Amino acid sequence: MNRREEIMLAAEKSFTMFGYKATTMDQVAKIANVGKGTIYTFFATKEELFHSIVWKMVEEMKDVSERSVVVGASFQENAHARIMQVLKFRETHQLFIKLIQEEKELRTPAVGEVLKTIEQEILKYIASKIDRGVAKGELKPCNSELIAYLLYKSYLALVVDWNRTHDEQLTEEQITDVLNDTIFSSLLV
Repeated sequence: MNRREEIMLAAEKSFTMFGYKATTMDQVAKIANVGKGTIYTFFATKEELFHSIVWKMVEEMKDVSERSVVVGASFQENAHARIMQVLKFRETHQLFIKLIQEEKELRTPAVGEVLKTIEQEILKYIASKIDRGVAKGELKPCNSELIAYLLYKSYLALVVDWNRTHDEQLTEEQITDVLNDTIFSSLLV
């Protein structure tokens, strides 16, 4: 591991433990066991360092999602698998959890912007898969940006938000069934 990667790993630990607002370059330097000046040879500001870590996290999330694809499965089966993996990543990745918590509790503007950027990347990712499904003749032509938003927000509502207002969590099969019977049934050729 090179020095830049060590700094990024230390910064990710600091942002995960303390949040964006409370993390300082001094803390990152201490965790990385380097001088603060060493950090500045790679990252001009805390914001630049933070964004580098977030982009790495987004790429990791996409990679986890791609690994869930089953060759030969239908578009809707793979779409379901990909989106569920994104949501599981969102709910289990410690930095992602900390960012959501900080946005909810402190409304830190930089964190709000990053969460918005992450969601935009997720939506672009889903839209690209929809576009590919249309190109392969698996889906009807559609506004992929709009459908990506509808799919992501529907999954988010059923997987994450449902539990806040209902006593029982929906099973993955229930979520699959309702989305197959509604959104996917209108998209499939």
